[in-house]
Amino acid sequence: MRLLVSDRVFGIGDDYWIEDDRGRKVFLVDGKAMRLRDTFELKDAQGRVLIDIHAKMLALRDTMVIERAGEPLARVKRKRLSLLRNHYRVELVDGTELDVSGKILDREFAIEYDGELLADISRRWFSVRETYGVHITRDDADPALLIAVAVCVIRLAEKERENHD
Repeated sequence: MRLLVSDRVFGIGDDYWIEDDRGRKVFLVDGKAMRLRDTFELKDAQGRVLIDIHAKMLALRDTMVIERAGEPLARVKRKRLSLLRNHYRVELVDGTELDVSGKILDREFAIEYDGELLADISRRWFSVRETYGVHITRDDADPALLIAVAVCVIRLAEKERENHD
């Protein structure tokens, strides 16, 4: 599955569609404005909320929380003690961990589970600079979760850059 994402998708208070490779609207990222913390909803084409994403308040390190149907699904944070600056860990509630690494701000990174590629995020496939793709490599992967992970790591990397500027 290949999805096309507008780079502006991560603006708080803005809504953007994620399309498949045939141009059909698949997911809507709904950025919630006027909130004290970063908050997004990932909706399907019919407007049903699939995933809630929000920044965890009062965390020692910046952390984003992914929820499904009001229940925690995953926590995303920068990996500690990593030599790579753009290295994030996704802790699922079932104890599974996903690894995210690459050039996050350049939109060139991978999401892996136990060394196996789940999704490849890249601008390589597009001539339009503001667009990048999410190529989900496994048929049994959860596309909504992988999109949510991408939203989280990009937002965390952007916040880290803002704090260092």
